[in-house]
Amino acid sequence: MAEYKMTTPLTNEDIEKLRIGDIVYLNGTIYTARDAAHKRLVDLIEEGKELPFDLQGSVIYFVGPTPPKPGEPIGSAGPTTSYRMDSYSPILIKHGQKAMIGKGKRNQAVKDACKEYKAVYFGATGGAGALIAQRIKSAEVIAYPELGPEAIRRLEVEDFPVTVVNDSYGGDLYEEGRKKWARD
Repeated sequence: MAEYKMTTPLTNEDIEKLRIGDIVYLNGTIYTARDAAHKRLVDLIEEGKELPFDLQGSVIYFVGPTPPKPGEPIGSAGPTTSYRMDSYSPILIKHGQKAMIGKGKRNQAVKDACKEYKAVYFGATGGAGALIAQRIKSAEVIAYPELGPEAIRRLEVEDFPVTVVNDSYGGDLYEEGRKKWARD
């Protein structure tokens, strides 16, 4: 396992370095979106319309943050369970998204898209939303404010800690972990 500092937008070269279990500290811009926002993004792609942000090299964090305290850019920002985005993620990856951040397993279609289009799925630590929020330096709603906490936000992050769960080579940290500890 290796550690990397990476700045968004991510490139194919960035993604090709990563293997399951690697720790990455992200810097730059990432976007938030959950299932309702994902559906809207995919609808825009299917309709040939412009998206609210450039998908090329993008990182989408599956989070619905709590309201910020006075003087803070964001409230608690722990990851959302990722499988709810599984039906949308392959389409976004095909159109340039390079990484997703969430918690929990992904389906085979997402893992296949990561392999085919050079993307990764990062895990963030569930239950550590207040700590994760400390790595977020600014937050701005850029689309779908009517979705409240599920609106799309542009976040500026500094050393945002994530772990590679699915890499672009078909690796799956959850499967490897089970194999390692399985009894014969």
